[in-house]
Amino acid sequence: MEKSFSESYKAAGVDITAGYKAVELMKQHIAKTITKGAASDIGGFGGLFEMDLTGIQKPVLVSGTDGVGTKLKMAFLMDKHDTVGIDCVAMCVNDIICCGAKPLFFLDYIAVGKNYPEKVADIVKGVAEGCVQSGCALIGGETAEMPGFYPEDEYDLAGFSVGVVDKDKVLNNKTITEGDVIIALPSSGVHSNGFSLVRKVFDVENADIKAPRAELGGKSVGETLLTPTKIYVKPMLALFDEVTVKAVSHITGGGFYENIPRSIPKGYGAKIERSAVKVLPIFELIAKTGNIPERDMFNTFNMGVGMSVVVAKEDAASAVEILRANGEDAYVMGEIIKSDEGVVIC
Repeated sequence: MEKSFSESYKAAGVDITAGYKAVELMKQHIAKTITKGAASDIGGFGGLFEMDLTGIQKPVLVSGTDGVGTKLKMAFLMDKHDTVGIDCVAMCVNDIICCGAKPLFFLDYIAVGKNYPEKVADIVKGVAEGCVQSGCALIGGETAEMPGFYPEDEYDLAGFSVGVVDKDKVLNNKTITEGDVIIALPSSGVHSNGFSLVRKVFDVENADIKAPRAELGGKSVGETLLTPTKIYVKPMLALFDEVTVKAVSHITGGGFYENIPRSIPKGYGAKIERSAVKVLPIFELIAKTGNIPERDMFNTFNMGVGMSVVVAKEDAASAVEILRANGEDAYVMGEIIKSDEGVVIC
C-alpha cells in the first residue's frame, strides 16, 4: 500500500497516505483490546470474531449502535480527543448490558474533514480504552476523509457493538412486582446526552470554559463536561452471576422519565426518592446557570445516575454489596409501585 498514492485525489482534499499513517499509529492501541475470539487484523475488509459458546445453550446476539453526539463540540473546543472514544463505546455496550448480554466486539466509524493521523490515533486510543474497560475487542472500523462535508478541524464518531447472551438468561421484566427495589449506579458526569442544552446554557463557544470553578471542585466546565461516560459492563456481569436481576435501564437522553419506564412492564411504575438521588455538582450548576426546572433536568440528564437496576427486595442488600465490591458506589433510590405514570419522583 506504500505505493498507493493519487495526486488528483490529494488535490481534491483526500490524502490516502495520511490514512495509512493513521492506521499504523492506531495499531498500538487496538492491540490492547484483543481478546480470545478476535481473529482479524486491522486493515482487512471485514472484522472476524470466533465465538466461544461454552456454557451457552441458546446463544442470542445482541447489538447496539450509537455516537457521541454534540459532546464532540467540547472535544473540539478543548482540543482533547483521547476520551470521546470511551463515550462512543460506552453508549453501545451499556445498552447491550441492559439485556444481560456480554459485549464481544466493537467497530468504530470516524468521519473527518481532514485526516490528521495523530488526532485520529488519539480518537482510537479512547475507543480502545473503552473496549478494554468493557472487555470487548476492537476488530475493525472505518476512517473517512470528507473535505467540504466537515470543517477541517472537526469530525464525527460513531460505532456499534455485538454481544451474546443465553436465551434463557435474557433479562425478563415480566417478573417485576410491586415492592421490588431500584438500585442506582452513579454516573461519572453528564455522559453523552443533553449536550445541545448544556452548550446553550454555558454558551461554550464564547465563554471561558477552561477556567477553574469552585462549584466543580476546582475543575473547569470544559474538563468536567468532557469526563467520559462510565462503562458498567464488568460490575453488571458480576451481578448477573450472583443475583436475579429483573430489569436494567441505561439512563441516557430523556433522563429518568424516558429511560426507566422502558424496562418496566405496563401497570407498574418507578417511585424514586428524590432525597436519595446523589446529584452531581455539574447538574446543580447547569440548573442554576440555565434556570432549568427540576422536572426538565430529570427529563434530560442522568442527574448522577448512569444506570438503574431492579431486583427483588430480598436481593437488594446483596446486589448493592456485589456492585460495591466491583467498584460501583451503588445505593437504593426507589421501588416499584403499581402505577401507569412511569416515573414518580417524590
